[in-house]
Amino acid sequence: MTADEVVDLYKNDGALLQGHFLLSSGLHSDTYLQSAKVLQNPEHAERLCVAMVAGIPEAVRKQIRCVVGPAMGAVLVSYECARALGVRSLFTERENGQMVLRRGFALSPGEGVLVVEDITTTGGSTRECITAVEAAGGKVLASSAIIDRSAGFQDFDGIPFYPLLRLPVRTWSAEDCPLCAAGGVPVKPGSRGLR
Repeated sequence: MTADEVVDLYKNDGALLQGHFLLSSGLHSDTYLQSAKVLQNPEHAERLCVAMVAGIPEAVRKQIRCVVGPAMGAVLVSYECARALGVRSLFTERENGQMVLRRGFALSPGEGVLVVEDITTTGGSTRECITAVEAAGGKVLASSAIIDRSAGFQDFDGIPFYPLLRLPVRTWSAEDCPLCAAGGVPVKPGSRGLR
């Protein structure tokens, strides 16, 4: 799947929004990617996740036994990536402010895991998910996302990151936001509160 095809999918599904947005990271942006609008279509979710998995080196793919994504945004991404790999899919949730595996989910000691996200900006949710997987005994072999909007600034402590698309999108702190300076008020369209 090409970069243009991914962007077109988001545009055609009304998932590439322009305006003034407050992201889960606390940053402000003039662009918002609403993956849920794309992932509501199983065919689109499958295409994106098959392409995500294909971008991971084969030697790494062969070692993956489970895919884990943070709830809520990456539940479907985890499921579709796991289906493409023929392995299990789990997700982490917040409990007392920390990401953990719940619902009886467990990992075998050293079990090879791919951590996935829909969109990365600061990488905070991915890092929290990696910590939860490692606390449960799993070994994170790689991470991926449909779209990395961080402009390539992700570092997951040596864990390789293979996003399907790198899409640099402008972000600002609230103090430096030109949209706020112009009198605008950001909206928060995401699935969770601020960290």
